[in-house]
Amino acid sequence: MGRSARAGWREWGGLALLALPTMLLGLDVTALYLVVPSLTADLRPTATETLWIMDAYGFFIAGFLITMGALGDRIGRRRLLMIGMAAFGAASVFAAFAPSALWLIVARALLGVAGATLMPSTLSLIGTIFTDARQRALAIGVWATMFALGMAAGPVAGGALVAAFWWGAAFLIAVPVAVLVLAAAPALLPEHRTRAGRIDPVSVASSLAAMLAIVYAIKHAAAHGADLQALVAVVAGGGAAVAFVRRQLRLSEPMLDVKLFTGRAFSAALSVLLIGLVGFGGVMFLVTQYLQLVEGLSPTTAGLWMGPPALAMLIGAIGAPLLAGRVSPGVVMAATLALSLSGYALLALAGTGDTPSVIAGFAIVYLGLGVIAALGTDIVVGSAPPERSGSAAALSETVQELGIAVGVALLGSLTTVIYRSTVEAPSGLPPSAAAAYTDSLSGASSLADRLPAWALADAQAAFTGGLNTAAVVAGIAAAAASLVCFTTLRQLRPLGDAGDGAEPVAEPVASAGRSGDDR
Repeated sequence: MGRSARAGWREWGGLALLALPTMLLGLDVTALYLVVPSLTADLRPTATETLWIMDAYGFFIAGFLITMGALGDRIGRRRLLMIGMAAFGAASVFAAFAPSALWLIVARALLGVAGATLMPSTLSLIGTIFTDARQRALAIGVWATMFALGMAAGPVAGGALVAAFWWGAAFLIAVPVAVLVLAAAPALLPEHRTRAGRIDPVSVASSLAAMLAIVYAIKHAAAHGADLQALVAVVAGGGAAVAFVRRQLRLSEPMLDVKLFTGRAFSAALSVLLIGLVGFGGVMFLVTQYLQLVEGLSPTTAGLWMGPPALAMLIGAIGAPLLAGRVSPGVVMAATLALSLSGYALLALAGTGDTPSVIAGFAIVYLGLGVIAALGTDIVVGSAPPERSGSAAALSETVQELGIAVGVALLGSLTTVIYRSTVEAPSGLPPSAAAAYTDSLSGASSLADRLPAWALADAQAAFTGGLNTAAVVAGIAAAAASLVCFTTLRQLRPLGDAGDGAEPVAEPVASAGRSGDDR
């Protein structure tokens, strides 16, 4: 197997272009954090409508990822990217000028569908553009970092735009990005289509039903506990998932080749991404609450405090592929996840007033995230044959979306249980106020002007205790992921060894980095 061609200026320019929609997707996840107060004052949504405004985007991204990954394999990844980018820009304008909460929910759902075209398209195009294993891993590291940087910048950008203009301006960031991508994509990005045939509508319906039901169950359990509604959603989603898998095994041209899971490297890397993102997703959710509700920082200031963790992730995502050129990627991932345990330890020991320790701990966690996002995603995409790379990219994204959602649900619920079992409402509060105080720290904070100072301090300490326990659980998950890397992935060759062979797995993956025939 000969060495793959190294990328030139056109390929790196293509990566810079792909970084724009990737960052935009991350930014759109968190930009609403500061937009919601202004938005609710204007559109006056109900509490349920507000929840759907926040969640519709993530629901539909998760639901359509597998479908869009397979669609890109069939109609062309650049074509799907351009269609999705145009749709994302149009839906963003629709959202910016939505006349009511209902129409804004529809716009957010359309943004989710369009976003589901962008995530696997950008990732699979990187596999097409970069045929050298080391350069591909570095490019995927840049891709993962840009998404995380977008998430970190979202609250700051959203707050600045709302302050300068109005809430709809936060959505209009997508318009110039869409115009630039549509103008430059034909010159910088190759077209690549590896499969023929139509998408199976039954497979689309069953995959959508499975993902939407499971993600709904996770989010519902996080907000309301594991009640009957969540159980019904899990059962329905599980049944749809079983039906989807059985149909894929029968089809001659499946939408998702489930036989990919027979590859040890492929399955192990997906497992590491899932386990690692569970811990990270939950801790990220709790740290942002800690900064605002315990330390009293504004969302903008809290967003700025997230700068050091974002820089740590950049170092991990860019540095890991360089190190993995000399050491097995599995060993690099195992060692970095083991190092992240020190970050979880700092979070487990933090108290109120410990912002520097919390940020330092989270930065170390973010460093580990950068490494597994870059190398784990590269292993997943590189283990799949080129005609399945869109599906592999979509699976990688789906697993990461699920990991974050599960982490928020599990660790958020754990923190809530600890909070409620720890605090006691001060005497003299009306029943409704006492219920709000004992329900959550946000409820206690809303009563700050009616509480004695010690009562709010007790609530903040109870929440911090929940964060400490959640960090211990997340650390156990990181240790488990490190063990999986060491036991299953340590035999992977350093990137670039033996030509382009980054994976000595049993199944043939000779074409994993060689897919530029349609350029």
